[in-house]
Amino acid sequence: MARKDRLSGNEAVAEALRQINPDVMAAFPITPSTEIPQYFSKFVANGQVDSEFIPVESEHSAMSAVIGAEAAGARSVTATSSAGMALMWEELYLAASNRLPCVLTLVNRALSGPININCDHSDSMGARDAGWIQIYAENNQEAYDNLVMAYRIGEHKDVKLPVMVCQDGFITSHAVENIELLEDKEVKDFVGEYKPENYLLNPECPMAVGPYSVTNYYFEAKRAQAEALKNAKQITLDVAKEYEKLSGRKYGLFEEYRMDGAELAIVIIGSAAGTAKDAVDALREQGKKVGLIKIRLFRPFPASEIAEALKGVKAVALMDRTESYNDCCGPIGAEVTTALYRAKSDCLAVNYVYGLGGRDVRVNDIESVYEELEKIAQSGEVGDAYRYLGVRE
Repeated sequence: MARKDRLSGNEAVAEALRQINPDVMAAFPITPSTEIPQYFSKFVANGQVDSEFIPVESEHSAMSAVIGAEAAGARSVTATSSAGMALMWEELYLAASNRLPCVLTLVNRALSGPININCDHSDSMGARDAGWIQIYAENNQEAYDNLVMAYRIGEHKDVKLPVMVCQDGFITSHAVENIELLEDKEVKDFVGEYKPENYLLNPECPMAVGPYSVTNYYFEAKRAQAEALKNAKQITLDVAKEYEKLSGRKYGLFEEYRMDGAELAIVIIGSAAGTAKDAVDALREQGKKVGLIKIRLFRPFPASEIAEALKGVKAVALMDRTESYNDCCGPIGAEVTTALYRAKSDCLAVNYVYGLGGRDVRVNDIESVYEELEKIAQSGEVGDAYRYLGVRE
């Protein structure tokens, strides 16, 4: 039975972790994710969980401790943001390549420099090819729900990969919203006990973790890892379907918002999707055929599914909250454009960079994007395919 509460995104994630009761949390504080281990350490101190909390000297050490714990057979978690993730960089690849299904609760923050503590996606998008499953939340409810589902996805026998659960710094992490929480027993039963097949402390199965891989084996290991990541797509849908029965909340690889009959669309990720939905509603009232796709699962990327969802759309704006410095496209721009090309779509695509360093994105900003899409659809010409929204030139 659901219970209602008012929580920030960080509180919601910490509450989900309390209900899951992982074996180990290792963490080092960094804004704006600091509150997650802070809240969780209180649960440990108060005896509300029996987790082992490990305070470490750096984020590199935090991920190292999580890797060690997970390799030993313990369900493990850490939290970080921005430069903290950058300091974990080497370890991110190790966690994925060693097929360790730990969880990282990432609160998205601009990656320096110049120094900035506000939201954009430069941290997680920079790590998009590290081999992790990446799930993004629009709001506090989704941050909670995604965390509850994360271990079920990563620990599945056909996946066995780490999961990055992302939410936008301050916009969701610190803002308080009404959300619905599951009962503790419901979460405990849904997530279940962690029962790894192979782990370092299993005397029946001696093994090594992270051995040197010579030329004869490295390529095949990477291929197997890629296949596991591909499997995560269906497992994510299966877990979401089961979660819907429990919570009443439906999740997919992405959300289609008012896409029925849409001729103009935006593809976006994270909290700005809420603002964009308001713009869609306003324009729909004016008779405009507009819609929105909000990506939830970015890795593995649902390319063919998004291309199918964009069938019939004349022009689409691909919205990136990070700069790729290639004078061509951002991560979402690259992924969706490739998907459209492979689907032989005639949809015209333009890529926008927006909201860097926490720059506000307002309803009228999104409406201006739809205005440009309307011009593109009418003229049949994209013009500048890589644009900036809301920057002083």
